[in-house]
Amino acid sequence: MEMTTVEIVDSHTGGEPTRVVVGGGPDLGQGTMAEKRDRFRDDYDEFRVTLIREPRGNDVIVGALLCEPYEPSCDFGVIYFNNGGYIGMCGHGTIGLVTTLYDLGKIDKGVVRIDTPVGVVEATLHDDLTVSVTNVPSYRYQANVELQVEGVGVVIGDIAWGGNWFFLVRNCPLPVIQSNISQLSQYTRAIRNHLDQHEIRGENGGVIDHLEVFGPPTTEIADSKNFVLCPGQEFDRSPCGTGTSAKVSCLFADGELKPGDVFVQESIIGSLFEATVEDLGNGKVRPTIRGQAHVHAITTLRMDPTDPFRLGIEL
Repeated sequence: MEMTTVEIVDSHTGGEPTRVVVGGGPDLGQGTMAEKRDRFRDDYDEFRVTLIREPRGNDVIVGALLCEPYEPSCDFGVIYFNNGGYIGMCGHGTIGLVTTLYDLGKIDKGVVRIDTPVGVVEATLHDDLTVSVTNVPSYRYQANVELQVEGVGVVIGDIAWGGNWFFLVRNCPLPVIQSNISQLSQYTRAIRNHLDQHEIRGENGGVIDHLEVFGPPTTEIADSKNFVLCPGQEFDRSPCGTGTSAKVSCLFADGELKPGDVFVQESIIGSLFEATVEDLGNGKVRPTIRGQAHVHAITTLRMDPTDPFRLGIEL
């Protein structure tokens, strides 16, 4: 084995990190982005854990592997991954990706089309360096699903798609505030375990791997404050782009949000995303999420074959 290196750019979007691989990633060959994701998972998962696990990473980082797009209308392809595995879409990650591409001089301000394993998204880099991400079609699959969760009690929520599958809790008894992060983590993990144990799924058996709860905002310009548990059991520091997409699809279904309205989602740490929807008919919307990312590191990672933790530390 030889020394290998990987070129990465680290950024954060509303506090949530994105690690974009710009050189040294695996060659995933031809095919759709979903096929490339599956090849990544089946043949190169060591690459994922090396970049995400300690000592080179941490459980909060979301990785983004740049690829050649499959769709001819797209400028870039991307596969998102984290400590739990692979993610269909990532809103904060797309904002971070576009900001990274601009920082590297690969794009100008304006529109860029990005191919993902769950469909094409369109992003706009504005003059103020905020990014708007027009997401994949989103919708509520089931409303007011009632669960009897051991150690928690009755939980009522919606199942919705925003590029990932979400269970959005309507009756969280805990204040959604930063000092409650530990309790909110335990609460949402219990619900996630219940969904897994009872095989409660999204449409076509889609695994519900994100949990989202809500409370009153702490700033006058926001409409809601959320806490999102991600697939790897960590919480999202940003307001969560796919989670906000799922949320606005539910608000639209309830008649509480119309095309042209702006919904502002606050994260558990106080960062903000703006969201609007386009009515696609048949209960589906196309959300647009706007936020800002900041690049904070351009790095070469080294994987020394003599390093006993070359593949990271499995905790």
